[in-house]
Amino acid sequence: MRSECAVANTLDIVGDRWSLLIVRDLLAAGQLRYGEFLESAEHIPTNTLADRLKKLEQAGVLERELYSEHPPRAVYRLTKAGRELGAVVDAMADWGVRHLPGTRRITP
Repeated sequence: MRSECAVANTLDIVGDRWSLLIVRDLLAAGQLRYGEFLESAEHIPTNTLADRLKKLEQAGVLERELYSEHPPRAVYRLTKAGRELGAVVDAMADWGVRHLPGTRRITP
């Protein structure tokens, strides 16, 4: 943590494009597998996806449940804290629709 500022510390966890898009996709779908994230229209690079999923899991935003050990396969879903980010994602979508011409709400 860099300071006691709640905004700065929240941004340390979800302040990049990819983390918020992962949260957005999980809010819409409920749970997703790794490959399903890769099918998103934004085309997240695999190394970035792996990094962000790990970071969000460590921060308690999402949880990973293994359903196969060989090869290891997991399903991801938001924790209660992660679901509470829904209000943030909705506010960002509302702002974008109002202020960025040509944008609309997209449901993955």
